Amino acid sequence: MSKKILITGGAGFIAHHVIDKILSSTDWEIVTLDRLDFSGNLNRLNEVVSAYSKSDQKRVKVIHHDLKAELNPEICAVIGKVDYISHLAAGSHVDRSITYPLEFVMDNVVGTANILNYARNLDSLERFAYFSTDEVFGPAPPGIFYKENDRYNSTNPYSASKAGAEELVVAFENTYGLPAIITHTMNVFGERQNPEKYIPMVIKKVRDNETVTVHANSEKTIAGSRHYIHAEDVANALIFLFDYNISKIPADISGIKCQKFNIVGKDEINNLELAEFIAKIQKKSLNYEMVDFHSQRPGHDLRYSLDGAKMAEMGWTPKSAFDQLESTIQWTLENDRWLSI
Repeated sequence: MSKKILITGGAGFIAHHVIDKILSSTDWEIVTLDRLDFSGNLNRLNEVVSAYSKSDQKRVKVIHHDLKAELNPEICAVIGKVDYISHLAAGSHVDRSITYPLEFVMDNVVGTANILNYARNLDSLERFAYFSTDEVFGPAPPGIFYKENDRYNSTNPYSASKAGAEELVVAFENTYGLPAIITHTMNVFGERQNPEKYIPMVIKKVRDNETVTVHANSEKTIAGSRHYIHAEDVANALIFLFDYNISKIPADISGIKCQKFNIVGKDEINNLELAEFIAKIQKKSLNYEMVDFHSQRPGHDLRYSLDGAKMAEMGWTPKSAFDQLESTIQWTLENDRWLSI
């Protein structure tokens, strides 16, 4: 029998790639909740879904709902029986969280509490996946790669709100037996990304012969670095985790029931190297300026890093970011309306 998955934030950047992957690789029904604000662009979802057959398009149902409010009986009735929940809806812009911290508490903590409260009453639920971030661990010194259950060190309201929501997920598993998992990932890129994000921003600046700002240390000698990963890899990892027998994984030595998983890109890339690659693909020279962004702006960190050994031991590995970067750059230049949306 076909499964049904509820995806929150389905018109968002990562979630619409997840929906694309589910449509192409499963026969699942998909229900998505989205409040359709500046980060939830329905054009993304429509563009992806419209490429499928009419019968596949009917597998996707979109419900307009803001998770700061509880799911009322009418919405629950429309959703129906659910086998999986992937909670991707979130406020995710660090700068905005610094300006409006309470907004992020409402979106990421209260919103998570509301979807958890709905989920705990579902008899059919097989797995609840909460999509968190590498930023809960804070900055990573050179040579450090954080494992799933390492200590948290939030440096901005965004990461603190995600860490707080994680604790709610753990509490709902401990209290109600919710079959929950938590994922951490970092610096996801791909088609139809918000043009404010680093990769589409650099693509546009290089195309237009503008100067690219590269965030660096206070001496302006070391560029910030990240483990970049394509959204398709993230989608593959989530489906892999839904299919995986989590009970086979030994319990953490601390006794934590709720399993956590780092979904990590294969390559750690510094932002100057990344900008140079984008310029190379466009066959252009790179005009850039190294700026001391991190020490001058609280809440922004030079390096984040995660240890992906757990997922690798389970049998999942990502593709090379550079291979997927090239195709993403070419696609974005050919569909440049997404650089101004």
